[in-house]
Amino acid sequence: MAIAAVDPSTGETIATYEAHDGDAVEQRLARAWEGFLGWRGTTFDERGDLLRAAAGELESRRSDLAELMVREMGKTITAAEAEVDKCVKVCHYEADHGEANLAHDVIETEAARSYVRFDPLGPLLAVMPWNFPLWQVFRALAPATMAGNTVLLKHASNVPGTALVIEEIMRAAGAPEGVFTTLLVGSDAVEGIIADPRVRSVTITGSVGAGRKVGAAAGEHLKPSVLELGGSDPFIVLDDADVVTAARVARDSRLLNNGQSCISAKRFVVVDAVADDFVEAFVAAVGESVIGDPMDRDTTLGPLAREDLRDDLHGQVRATVDSGAELLTGGEAIDRPGFYYAPTVLDRVDPGMTAAREETFGPAATVLRVPDEDHAITVANDTDFGLGASIWTEDLERGERIAARIEAGCVFVNELVKSDPRVPFGGVKDAGYGRELGAYGIKSFVNAKTVWVEGRAADRD
Repeated sequence: MAIAAVDPSTGETIATYEAHDGDAVEQRLARAWEGFLGWRGTTFDERGDLLRAAAGELESRRSDLAELMVREMGKTITAAEAEVDKCVKVCHYEADHGEANLAHDVIETEAARSYVRFDPLGPLLAVMPWNFPLWQVFRALAPATMAGNTVLLKHASNVPGTALVIEEIMRAAGAPEGVFTTLLVGSDAVEGIIADPRVRSVTITGSVGAGRKVGAAAGEHLKPSVLELGGSDPFIVLDDADVVTAARVARDSRLLNNGQSCISAKRFVVVDAVADDFVEAFVAAVGESVIGDPMDRDTTLGPLAREDLRDDLHGQVRATVDSGAELLTGGEAIDRPGFYYAPTVLDRVDPGMTAAREETFGPAATVLRVPDEDHAITVANDTDFGLGASIWTEDLERGERIAARIEAGCVFVNELVKSDPRVPFGGVKDAGYGRELGAYGIKSFVNAKTVWVEGRAADRD
């Protein structure tokens, strides 16, 4: 089976790769298991050295890596370079803080000593998406390897070149055989790999449908899993917000990565008192987008990653307009080669309309007008998802009070939702479960082992 990489800005196939067959997968599984048997015995210093070397490799290959991501999935060159930089950052964070985040948790009991230690589980299968093809992998890879696990990557099929170069980077950084291994396989192979006894845990970033399948397979085989799935994040603009600043950040959040981010704001829940001003400023900000070749540094909005994604987004937009929403700008594919879609703003959207109920993965925003703060919270929580939320108010205490009432894995006051190596990341409801990053994320794939030590045997007589 051949796996093709297609340039979303032109629609042309740029490379093809031969998928790994059953024998090749078996060899790589064996390699990951044997690698774990040695890697789990390394020190934190040795693991940290590997991650620092990987950071160095990322830095030295920054330009080539960025261009590869542009060509495989269409993100702008400036966004791609920033993604490489973020991967460098997570490698250094885990190298510098992994040991402290996995330090023994001492618990006072009647024992001479009692504590919890955090031991690696074994090979982790990471099922990763195309939208952040480098960052999504390294945010799983860095903490997992720092904890003493090895990693098997099943990447999205439209970014095979990136999947292979990550393995090359880890090898060049000095990773022992089997510490990181790429599997070029289709999604139909995932359940069988999860079932293999050498695979000890699973993480996926992807759609709700894919997450349900992976979570079910992991549950059937009694393996821990972390699911980071879809999002329909609310961006709440209250009556005391700085609407000009909020509108500009709203534009940046919605159009991040050409609109293809699980943590992009997608539902803009705006109190009536400032709704007209916000919408005017928001549409103006969206109108400043520069659409073009993602390799051009002046471009701020590139294509969607695949033609079917563009078609799906257009269907959601049309269904929402047909239900009574007001189309303020955009709402159509752009007539040029590649998979471009015009930045779109839909106003006066009701919570039950398609673009408000479903995740919209592309440059389309929905504005939901509400009378007051309580209604804003109700509408924000009226979703199957619960990944992130953004609250805009000049009263910071008010923002924190509202944050406590929002059903989401992370809430940002006067800032767009983002992931950061220092703090945990993940969602609730259909956005998934478990956490990545920070002191919480590194413990997702370890054995929290209780150790109870009594005094000398003679002391118990």
